[in-house]
Amino acid sequence: METTIFAWFKDSIHLYFADSSSQPGEQVMSASSGRFVIQKHQATHLHYDFRLELDSVLKSWAVPKELPTQPGIRRLAVQVEDHELSYIDFEGTIPKGEYGAGTVEIWDKGTYTLISRTDKIIEFTLDGSKLKGSYALVNFKDNNWLLIKKKS
Repeated sequence: METTIFAWFKDSIHLYFADSSSQPGEQVMSASSGRFVIQKHQATHLHYDFRLELDSVLKSWAVPKELPTQPGIRRLAVQVEDHELSYIDFEGTIPKGEYGAGTVEIWDKGTYTLISRTDKIIEFTLDGSKLKGSYALVNFKDNNWLLIKKKS
């Protein structure tokens, strides 16, 4: 018998690779662009903060491992609170005792083109100094998403 999280994962991946048309009640946006940043964050544990400029804020995901650079590679991306747009250039040290305490450095930044966006799937093309190409964020449970490097 499949575990519950595996079932959600399987359903999400099936949804992603199946028909890409929107489901009833889901809004699809296309062909817009914005900025992105990936901040390497040495807090309690090293992780990468992936941020997309969307809806006048930085939509943010914490990625425990380095972001995928090869097609087919998937990484867990946990959606966290939105950040103000001014945070896109932040590098420095967050003092001990404050939320996110530790060192933050910009690992990559650039622009992206939004291909499509629903409640469960965000598809985009990155144009950064390290990351380039097609990616997708696929929601599989609550705040848990998969960040997938697609074949270009």
